[in-house]
Amino acid sequence: MTHSLPTDGLRIVFAGTPGFAAHHLQQLLDSRHQVIAVYSQPDRPAGRGKKLMASPVKQLAATHNIPVYQPLSLKSAEAQAELAALQADIMVVVAYGLLLPAAVLSIPRLGCINVHASLLPRWRGAAPIQRAIEAGDDMTGVTIMQMDVGLDTGDMLVKSTCPITPEDTGGSLHDRLLTLGGPALLEALDQLQAGQAVAEVQDDALSCYAAKLSKEEALLDWRLPADVLARKVRAFNPVPVAYARLAGSAADERIRIFQASVLAASNGSSPGTIVEVSSRGIGVACADHTLLIEEVQLPGKKVVTVEELLRGHGDYFRAGDTMELPGQ
Repeated sequence: MTHSLPTDGLRIVFAGTPGFAAHHLQQLLDSRHQVIAVYSQPDRPAGRGKKLMASPVKQLAATHNIPVYQPLSLKSAEAQAELAALQADIMVVVAYGLLLPAAVLSIPRLGCINVHASLLPRWRGAAPIQRAIEAGDDMTGVTIMQMDVGLDTGDMLVKSTCPITPEDTGGSLHDRLLTLGGPALLEALDQLQAGQAVAEVQDDALSCYAAKLSKEEALLDWRLPADVLARKVRAFNPVPVAYARLAGSAADERIRIFQASVLAASNGSSPGTIVEVSSRGIGVACADHTLLIEEVQLPGKKVVTVEELLRGHGDYFRAGDTMELPGQ
């Protein structure tokens, strides 16, 4: 015998900041649940003018006349009292950017749940989408997790999976996971409200740490295998974007690389040596095979295919030139 869920939705406090979070907020706004308040990171300077910019979550909340709170921290008694006064049933956290102290986790009646963009416990931390591609995983997904004091260590409520294709970039996978997160979140909320949620404890032995992305690690090291570099190119597109520099060029003359593939044949040249310049791409020797760079952006220019680049800058790359090796 099945029981229908209560028609009255949960009173939800939503905490999130970027566009990924705003998408999930919209899913809640379109549901039977009631978003009574939103927490988001303080406005930040953005753009060339460095004007203060509200987060996507704050902007969306404003269009629905939902109260927005932007504390610098949730550690103070004042901030916690403010949250408690809202008398929420549950807090939904999606890429908020602030740690939730233990005292906060127990304020809502049903606690706090999180939408995490990996199949926990595989990738805990800040950049699970990019690290999954970089590591060569063939499967990922979204996990709805009951939050605890650890970093993405809470019990799992709902999982939704999807494959990682050989063509996936950080951007394309982000967009696909976006479509999984909303339904999974609503399923978890329904289960919690009906008292039917079954929490699964994470196996810590299976976890990896998805470290935050940095511009420094986006500089390609040609001493690595070509397939490792090809995955890095895909993972770091569109942020922070893998890059290289011709040996001897200025530090700000980055060649940003948006698309590349592996040429199976070994070339025998030293890592970093340009072995091919043709309309199909720029081939650079790696530890084993050759990485064929197919789509690039030169400083101050737009993103183009190598074929397009060579029409106007045919002498920019020449076979025999070398790419800079990190640390040298």
